[in-house]
Amino acid sequence: GAPSNPQKHRFTRANKAHHPSSSRLSYPWRILQHYLCIMHSVSIATILIFAYGAIIPSTSGFAARDASSRTRRPPPNRTRRNPSSSSSPKPKRAPHQFDHTKEEARPFLDNNLAVKEQLVNDDAPEYTFEDDDTEQATIIPDGTHLVYFSLDELFPNIADLGFSHKFCTDGKFRDDLRNSMREDIFDSTPAYENLPAKARKILLLPDSSLQGSWTCRDETLRMKKLTEVLKHHLGEQSPTGDEFMEAIGSLCGSEPSYHWIDIVGVMNRRIPHSWHQDTGRSRGGDTKTVLLGFPKEDNYSGVGVFSHAVKLKYEKVSSKEHALDDPVVYSGLKIDDEYIVRPQFEQGKEIVMFRDV
Repeated sequence: GAPSNPQKHRFTRANKAHHPSSSRLSYPWRILQHYLCIMHSVSIATILIFAYGAIIPSTSGFAARDASSRTRRPPPNRTRRNPSSSSSPKPKRAPHQFDHTKEEARPFLDNNLAVKEQLVNDDAPEYTFEDDDTEQATIIPDGTHLVYFSLDELFPNIADLGFSHKFCTDGKFRDDLRNSMREDIFDSTPAYENLPAKARKILLLPDSSLQGSWTCRDETLRMKKLTEVLKHHLGEQSPTGDEFMEAIGSLCGSEPSYHWIDIVGVMNRRIPHSWHQDTGRSRGGDTKTVLLGFPKEDNYSGVGVFSHAVKLKYEKVSSKEHALDDPVVYSGLKIDDEYIVRPQFEQGKEIVMFRDV
């Protein structure tokens, strides 16, 4: 079965289209701008992100409390009318008020079951927009939309340590890795330094999202707790926490934004979403979004960890007037299921990369 807690880390830089209701099974690695990009409503994990993305679905919040559970009172200074009176007009109610059940207002679902019913669909056809400039636009080479990478490939000089195997089979290692990373980034980010201890404790809860920068280029060691975790689980030959962050960040390309975000999805609830691009740019042509997935169960192989995506036939670059760090949201865009790719997490595919155009 699929895991039951959504999280992910993300390093920012990318090229693809994401879906609004994608399931998550992990923690991605995302060097993102200040925009959380959450794909689907069925979440089962977390992702750490480094980079930019493509058309990704964004969630727009939590369901509101059902109004039908509260007693309605007449407006002040008005006389309550007899509901049986034929002269009393039937009150008009907005759809979100009293004309649906609580289940309809806050649709719950079984994440594990929903993920099992979803297909990877790696061979999905490329998607085109009606306004694509087929004469001027750049065609995206086949096989470059989504690129998988492993932790063993990232650190080939310590391949004998079995980094990928350890990561995919040891939930304690994944938890320690993620928590130490969050603490190090939190404690070294100026924006957080004056927060009280209580606020720190709340913001570092495992079910909360967090963002900062992944760069570690100072002479002093930044990722101290992460270094200790890597050494404890992998031995003396393990990379330092700073080397770990910089290695994943290096996958972002020549002009990264250095934005990192740990995304935690909403569990067992279907939530609103929109397809979007993180920013609709790929500076230098090679800027990518990089996702490191954290599945919630060992030996997991399946969808639900990474964001859903749509492979574009032509590059979709945002206009010069569009703010650099703002997402490009495709409100109301409906994409047939045949075009939706759900990246598969498994050993050897702990990392996914894409350009945001």
